[in-house]
Amino acid sequence: MEENKMTVSSPFGLHLVHLDLKGAPPKVSYLAEIFPLFRTLGANGLLIEYEDMFPYEGELKPLRAEHAYSASEIKEILNLAELHELEVIPLVQTFGHMEFVLKHQEFSHLREVEMFPNALSPHKEESLMLVSAMIDQVVALHDGLRWFHVGSDEVYYLGEGEESKQWLQKEENSIEKLYLSHMKAVASCMVSSHPEVKPIVWDDMLRGVSEETLTESGVAQLMEPMIWDYAADLDEDDKGGYSEKVKENVEKQLGLSSLEIDTFMSESSGTFPGSDIFTLVTQVCFYLKPSVDELLERNRFVTGWFSPYHRKRRIVHPIMMHHFQPDALSLLAKWNAVMQELQAALERVFYMCTLEEWMEENVHPSLHKLQEVVDDLDKAIQGQS
Repeated sequence: MEENKMTVSSPFGLHLVHLDLKGAPPKVSYLAEIFPLFRTLGANGLLIEYEDMFPYEGELKPLRAEHAYSASEIKEILNLAELHELEVIPLVQTFGHMEFVLKHQEFSHLREVEMFPNALSPHKEESLMLVSAMIDQVVALHDGLRWFHVGSDEVYYLGEGEESKQWLQKEENSIEKLYLSHMKAVASCMVSSHPEVKPIVWDDMLRGVSEETLTESGVAQLMEPMIWDYAADLDEDDKGGYSEKVKENVEKQLGLSSLEIDTFMSESSGTFPGSDIFTLVTQVCFYLKPSVDELLERNRFVTGWFSPYHRKRRIVHPIMMHHFQPDALSLLAKWNAVMQELQAALERVFYMCTLEEWMEENVHPSLHKLQEVVDDLDKAIQGQS
């Protein structure tokens, strides 16, 4: 892909979509559906944070998730990105957010703080060897890279490890210098091994560093900072404003009548890939628990005639049963149907572990509560016959 194709759309050249694969990674088949939409909406690049979804080999093989992409799937993702003119920038964490590495026994000795798997120790040579090996394997599967993101945001507990505490006892040392020295080492390894690739780093750990300290560290010459922020008040004149026209265009592309969240409860929810999941998840989030609670906790026939006391003893008045059993059966049938539909929709996009987690967290508690009441009703009725 020619460089000039990537630089004509804006002063910044690249409008990136961050694919953070550390939670609920999608199947490649879904990426094939969503990449055209990214392009339509104005993106021309992808920042892919692989986490444990990369097919690490050799001594790094323990880092792979159960459903990690294969090397051929990575190539398929890259081919899809090229097809839709999306430049790929891989992101591999090299300091903070290292749980996917440091949770494993083989690498736990490289933690900054022994009991926390989030941050890498910057004092061990093996730490640098580890991140260099990770970077090398990722670069090897990506042809023609211009940029490589080394993460390094939110390095919590840096300076609280025993080696760091000793290092910080020297008056000239500081946590800022400790951070910068590790980042310089990572960047120097990249420049040495992959001189054609420019490292990028998140800026949050650099914001409080003085210009003098930054200059002395040499990091500024080796790495490009990328703003890390969720604020809505960034400089709109330089990063693209949000206007009514932009909103209308996005609504059109997504097939939504409105982007306002209160409309999601009552209207058709889009034509974009995965919009069926959006519709079903919206139903579950807004209606499942309230509808079950309404029946079990606020329906006077249930609270008065089939409370936990009655259920435990299987006591039910036949007349009162007719006032709430049909409602309970109807509600259970409705949500079982939604659950089956949602499960099928989720299976198309996500791996089973993601599906199971979401259903157990958001669907099963209310559904089980409802099922138990229906089962208790059946037992009580059978006990009277």
